[in-house]
Amino acid sequence: MEVSGKITKILDKVTGHKKDASGTWEKQNFVLETDEKYNNIYCFEIFGAEKVFNFNQENAIGSPVTVQFNVKTNEYKGKYYTSLQAWKIGSTNADEQTEDVYDSY
Repeated sequence: MEVSGKITKILDKVTGHKKDASGTWEKQNFVLETDEKYNNIYCFEIFGAEKVFNFNQENAIGSPVTVQFNVKTNEYKGKYYTSLQAWKIGSTNADEQTEDVYDSY
């Protein structure tokens, strides 16, 4: 899936320890707002230290971007949790070529 808009908020980075004790993990969420009248706010998740680093180097609040993402749902104790996992983020400035911030595939 793909959506374009401006970054309105970058949330704090979250870290934790892997279940198998082989190290740590890192993720960060950011909020994107589109020009649509309804359903215009998206909160995306970036997972992985390198991807989080690249995102923070290339983006700021107000940056116009296009985000390609997957919708992921997990079940835990009978409850369902859905996240929007960004896997490709590109600048959509008219002055620049679209630039991929990262691509995990």
